Amino acid sequence: MIAGKVTHVPQRPVVGVLALQGDVREHALLVERAGAWVLPVRRASELAEVDGLVLPGGESTTMSRLLVSFDLLEPLRQRIRDGLPVFGSCAGMVLLARQVLDGRPDQQQLDALDVVVRRNAFGRQVDSFETELEVQGVEGNVHAVFIRAPWVEKVGDGVQVLATVVDDPLSEAATDRIVAVRQGRVFATAFHPELTGDERIHRLFVRTVSEVA
Repeated sequence: MIAGKVTHVPQRPVVGVLALQGDVREHALLVERAGAWVLPVRRASELAEVDGLVLPGGESTTMSRLLVSFDLLEPLRQRIRDGLPVFGSCAGMVLLARQVLDGRPDQQQLDALDVVVRRNAFGRQVDSFETELEVQGVEGNVHAVFIRAPWVEKVGDGVQVLATVVDDPLSEAATDRIVAVRQGRVFATAFHPELTGDERIHRLFVRTVSEVA
C-alpha cells in the first residue's frame, strides 16, 4: 500500500457448485481458476451464501430428485427469481429450462430460461462427440464435448443464442442446433466445458457474478 493512499483489493465472488451429483470437482477447479472462491452446495444454508451457482453435468432426473430430497428446489427457484447468476452444463441446461421434451413426467424444472430443451437429443452414450465451436463472448474456438447431450429446440424473445452445432454433418438434411444460450444472468451449454480444462466460459460467467456481487 502506498503511504497516504488506501489500495482497494477487489473481492473475489463466491460461486457455489451444486454438489449433489455430476461433474462437481471439474467445475470447481475451473471456477477457482476463473477467479472466484468455490463453495460446494448441498444445503439451503450454503446456497444462501453464494453470489452465483453452477449446475454441473450429470444426470438431470437424478439431480431433480436430489434437489427435492435435500430441500433445495424451492430455495433455488427463489434465489434465481431474485437474480442469482447461474450457469448449467448439459444436465444443468435441462434443469434450467422452462420445458423439457423426452424427460420424465415427475422431473422438476427451475424455469430459469425461456427455452424448450430436448433431453438426450444427440443420442445415447455411443453417440458422444467432440467438435470446435464459436461461442459468443469467448475469443477463439471452444473445444466442446457432447455426452448424451441435449439441444435447445425453441427460445423465447429474451434468450440470446451463444453457439450452434450441426446435428449430423453427413446428412443432407443437417440442421444447426442451439447448444449454448444466455438469458440475463443465466447461462447454459449443452456441452461440458468442465471436461476440457478450458476456463474461458467459466470466466465469462464469473465476470457476470462479479458485476452482480
